[in-house]
Amino acid sequence: MRCKALPLWLPSRPMSPRTRVLAIVALAALAAVAGVVGVTLLQTRGETTTAPGAVTAPRKGAPPLQLDFGVRDDAEVRALTRAAKLYNAGRRAAAAPIFARYHSLEAQIGTAFATWPGHALDDLKRLVAAHPQSALAELHLGWAYYWTGRNADAAAAWKRAEAVQPDTPFAVDAESVLYADRDVPGRPPVVLPYSAPASLARLPASRQLAVLAQGAAAPEARAKLLYGVALQRLGRSLSAERQFAAAAKLAPDDPVAQVAAAVGRFTKARPQRAFGKLGPLTAVFPHDPIVRFHLALLLLWTGQKKLGAQQFRLTVADNPKSMYAKQARAFLADLAKNGTS
Repeated sequence: MRCKALPLWLPSRPMSPRTRVLAIVALAALAAVAGVVGVTLLQTRGETTTAPGAVTAPRKGAPPLQLDFGVRDDAEVRALTRAAKLYNAGRRAAAAPIFARYHSLEAQIGTAFATWPGHALDDLKRLVAAHPQSALAELHLGWAYYWTGRNADAAAAWKRAEAVQPDTPFAVDAESVLYADRDVPGRPPVVLPYSAPASLARLPASRQLAVLAQGAAAPEARAKLLYGVALQRLGRSLSAERQFAAAAKLAPDDPVAQVAAAVGRFTKARPQRAFGKLGPLTAVFPHDPIVRFHLALLLLWTGQKKLGAQQFRLTVADNPKSMYAKQARAFLADLAKNGTS
């Protein structure tokens, strides 16, 4: 697992080759997450600690550390980001003194994990008690439970992470691990056919977000879509969904706004919320490649790779010269390369 940080970006750029390949590799590697599959099954059985597989032997190594500082870029964030990279690379002794310099929740979680197993589980329980509305704390309590073999307790903590702060990247991370048996991590992105002004890329990430938020305050669909994509990339899925829905209301005949509003409704617990809105758009906008392309992404994110590949091919057929056709061809090539088409 990586420590995520928002770089400088144009929030409407096409999906990068790295992102695309990661999505495909995630599908190809689903067999490697068999342990997490067991957690998902426990969740569906009511998370009882007496169900088969609810408790297993402790796992080797140390749990992953998933920190996310959004658009922050201060000295502490830079230090903790470095420490998290050291930790996730297996260099826990080097990471520990960096975490120990700070007293934020992120630093305390890092300190607890850096001495794993030690008293980490008890430390995480105390942190959750002190921060009962923190998805970050619940996410890592789940990892602590999972690494000690308490799978049902891990599933319960991850569900709480989703519930207490649903509009955070930590809730998305918790959702991803709960449904790791069938989905690409994260949520399917909204890919816009246009970009924000190039001048935005020269601003610090925090300023970029502020400028986009200011633009979205006006009743203008395009500005709301750009801001929604930025929020989505920050893991603020509910806020992004609201921006997409507002854009769709302002532009009922715009396929971009309507597709974004549909995709923004996606959750792994209820993917039908997105499919139910996006599917009918293939009839409303029968030859616009944006619809087929995003339908393919939703299928890919729910593990339906063959159907996703079919929709990518239809994307190319709808408009072979479009940006979406180019992206679809790249996805198809990656799927074929990884043996998942």
